[in-house]
Amino acid sequence: MKKIKFLITGLMAVLLLAGCTKMEFTDTSFVDRGEAPSGLSAMFDITQDNTGLVTITPNGVGAVNYDVYFGHGATTPTKVAAGKNTTHVYPEGVYPVKLIGYSVSGKKSEVTQQLTVTFRAPENLDVTVTVDPANNYKVNVSATALYETNFKVYFGESPTEVPVTFLEGQTVSYVYRATGTYQVKVIAYSGGAATTQRIVPVTIVDPILLPLTFESPTINYNWFNFDGGAVTVIANPQSNGINTSAKVAKMVKNAGQPWGGSFLTLSSNIDFSANKIFRMKVYSPRVGAKVLLKVENSANAAQNYEKEVLTTRANAWEDLAFDYRGINTGNNYNRIVLIFDNGTPGDGSANFTWLFDDIRLVATMPLDLPLDFESSPSTYPWFNFDGGNATVVANPVSGGINTSASVGKMVKNAGQVWGGSFLTLSSPMNFATNKVFRMKVYSPRVGAKVLLKVENSANAGQNYEKEVTTSIANAWEDLVFDYSGINTANSYDRIVLIFELGTMGDGSANYTFYFDDIRLTNTFPVQLPLNFEYPITYGWFDFDGGNVTVVNNPVSAGINTSAKVAKMVKNAGQVWGGSFLTLDGPINFAISRSLRMKVYSPRAGAKVLLKVENSANPGQNFEREVVIPNGNAWQELSFDFSAIPTTNPYDRVVIIFDLGAMGDGSANYTYYFDDIRLN
Repeated sequence: MKKIKFLITGLMAVLLLAGCTKMEFTDTSFVDRGEAPSGLSAMFDITQDNTGLVTITPNGVGAVNYDVYFGHGATTPTKVAAGKNTTHVYPEGVYPVKLIGYSVSGKKSEVTQQLTVTFRAPENLDVTVTVDPANNYKVNVSATALYETNFKVYFGESPTEVPVTFLEGQTVSYVYRATGTYQVKVIAYSGGAATTQRIVPVTIVDPILLPLTFESPTINYNWFNFDGGAVTVIANPQSNGINTSAKVAKMVKNAGQPWGGSFLTLSSNIDFSANKIFRMKVYSPRVGAKVLLKVENSANAAQNYEKEVLTTRANAWEDLAFDYRGINTGNNYNRIVLIFDNGTPGDGSANFTWLFDDIRLVATMPLDLPLDFESSPSTYPWFNFDGGNATVVANPVSGGINTSASVGKMVKNAGQVWGGSFLTLSSPMNFATNKVFRMKVYSPRVGAKVLLKVENSANAGQNYEKEVTTSIANAWEDLVFDYSGINTANSYDRIVLIFELGTMGDGSANYTFYFDDIRLTNTFPVQLPLNFEYPITYGWFDFDGGNVTVVNNPVSAGINTSAKVAKMVKNAGQVWGGSFLTLDGPINFAISRSLRMKVYSPRAGAKVLLKVENSANPGQNFEREVVIPNGNAWQELSFDFSAIPTTNPYDRVVIIFDLGAMGDGSANYTYYFDDIRLN
């Protein structure tokens, strides 16, 4: 059995050796007989982002690889295997793309296919044109868009301008030469022929900023009038004094509301960081007109601040000051509001017509008339000389006609009999229309002399002075200084005060005076004390035989050497014949309830009745009669008014001599009187 097994194995080995005999195949004629590639074409895939990137995929039957000639750029082909692709970046245009396909036998065929590259027009063009916050004539332009390569901008000021090219993310600027509305044109370029453009109008205006001078021909002073107020910009109809500018603003307050006025919105917020004092020149038809200057936030009117001052001149320019040192600088204010005579309805007449100009901010309050001493004491640099010492203090005697917070204090110390103080103002005083000085004084005694002098600080030889005497002790009175004789051709910017000129001071309470509200007016008051020295007509009303006139003092001697006195002639008429004078305001009996009057009588024993009345209700009156003890000499009489009801107002003084006796107009019924005052 084992033998049979070995036999079979041997036979199989022989058969295997016979199966491994080598066979050769050297016939390749089938390759040479292969065809060249056919059906050549190219598929073009053009991106839509305006980059010009094109993907080229060649196709063909029997091609194993290709040469691609892009028809742009390099002339050497790019090899691409069958089933693969290649890319190339083209500008916008038409290009002959040539394909050469190669078969496995190396045979080739070619085709040229036209490629058209067209860029997409830019989309979503957004143009931003802003006026530069630092220069209202300058604009800043930027733009964004899809599928753009760059931008060009025309600013529209010149028809021959060369555009400025810029890229997304950049800002280009331009400064215009004049105001006006311009068409800013921005063109977005795709890199090819397709473009997109946008035109944005921009208006260039002069900024409305402080100071407001109203002189610019290009600024639109767009005042918004409300409730009767009406503001216009006009040629200056009162080019004189401190304002000779060509243009001013005019406010007419018509019937409407008592708060009628106008406001102007500025181009930017007001800067109160350094300057907090508003100044504004005003031409008013009358003294005492109220002028309110208010600032607001145009977006939030609750953020506001205001100050109101009074005019001190009529029919003349003055430079008003508004103290804004209390303003909250944390808020924004870009609106100016003006209201004249707030609380009084206007009527559109000349009496409710004002001019204003030169609204501006400054650092300090002006040192000009009127002097009310309400600013910081350092604002008033009094220069003291020869014993005089002037300071600004809290009002220690607030009452009567002066309840202000601060006043001037003069202490006359030992030095010279002319010791006093002077104050140099910011600008010369205007005596063109106002020639009457008023000053409130608190004196320790009656009869103290008060000299008020004005000088030219650059030439002290140019000066003028007047001296008056106090008529009340330990109470405020309003003294009057007649400057009608001043030489208005000179310039005066300094005020000099001397109390008790000719007497040496000692620094005591007896030489301590207070003063306040130094101001110029154009009228003399008809009030107590009545000394008849003012160049006005005292409107005595004569009744039933009485006749009062103001005359030169015919007997200037003794206790009365004044220049002017009143003369009463009692003619035939009624036994109560006399005269009365209505004052500018009620007599202040809170100061004193005793009246004094100097009298010159032709005989001893004559009687004089002094009566006060309410001019609106003569039934409210009080009187006292005294006997004149001596004849043919000046004497001062006292009238006890201690029982007068002070709740009533008394603004009329009545004089009757020899009540009960008929006058005859003779010298025996001719009397003189002077210096009627509170004791």
